[in-house]
Amino acid sequence: MKPTRTVSRGAIDLAVYERGAAPGRQTLVLVHGYPDSAQVWTAIAERLAERFHVVSYDVRGAGESSVPSRIRDYRIAELMGDLEAVIDAVAPGGQVHLAAHDWGSIQCWEGVTTAPLNARIATYTSISGPSLDHVGYWLREHAKPGWRGEQLLKQLARSWYIVAFQLPVLAPTAWRLALGRYWPKLMKQMEGATVEASPTQVKDGRNGVNLYRANMLPRLFRPLPRFATLPVQLIIPTRDRFVGPELYEGLSRWVKVLRRRAIDAGHWLLLSHPDKVANCIAEWIAEHPIKTESAEPAPSSNAKHA
Repeated sequence: MKPTRTVSRGAIDLAVYERGAAPGRQTLVLVHGYPDSAQVWTAIAERLAERFHVVSYDVRGAGESSVPSRIRDYRIAELMGDLEAVIDAVAPGGQVHLAAHDWGSIQCWEGVTTAPLNARIATYTSISGPSLDHVGYWLREHAKPGWRGEQLLKQLARSWYIVAFQLPVLAPTAWRLALGRYWPKLMKQMEGATVEASPTQVKDGRNGVNLYRANMLPRLFRPLPRFATLPVQLIIPTRDRFVGPELYEGLSRWVKVLRRRAIDAGHWLLLSHPDKVANCIAEWIAEHPIKTESAEPAPSSNAKHA
């Protein structure tokens, strides 16, 4: 699917994909993670487009969107500026529902917990991507004397790649030499998921490493309290190789309205279990609909079309 419009923010052009646009429909924005593009949401977006105005976009550095030149341009604050620009374009002046996976989910926690963007979000569905600030507090608590260390050691073992991604050459070189070519095969072996070969896969993997380098260490070592007052649904794949369920311990401390949904799946359940994920998102929206009629897609004059 080709982008239906391009949303520009400064020097960054974001490729946006829309399905199911119709007057009066509530808008759902889907944000992908690493090393994916908006393509990872295709099966779910197609299932939900009969009921909602479904919007996905390639985050900066991925897919058909622009590639920043500096690592600091991948900071979460910049990513949230991009999300706000997309929301302004597809639901001007109104609210949207938000669902995100992996690094998409990690970044969106900031928008969900921070004014003024949180006022534009009616509900949030978070999949395999905790808030780095919440994780920072979790790490502090589990490093205190007297805590049992099994959970901490288990998660550290899952997160070995975060340390590797801090190295400037290793991960980009691995994507260029092998990972990009074998990614569909690896996904089939690890997740039981069928992935179509993407012409931007090497670029997506290489550039997306900057998400880790720009955000991980500062957020984990200097976390800020982040509270969500809007309804949050947490989808937890029980066979996730990278994000353990222990990272969501005590989340009710940070979230006023929280529902947990466990799915027997791996990390990329967007690909392996699209029906289940789509149903969870649709049910959450049905329970917490947007109360205004401001979810119509924007007219073409509000964005530069591709």
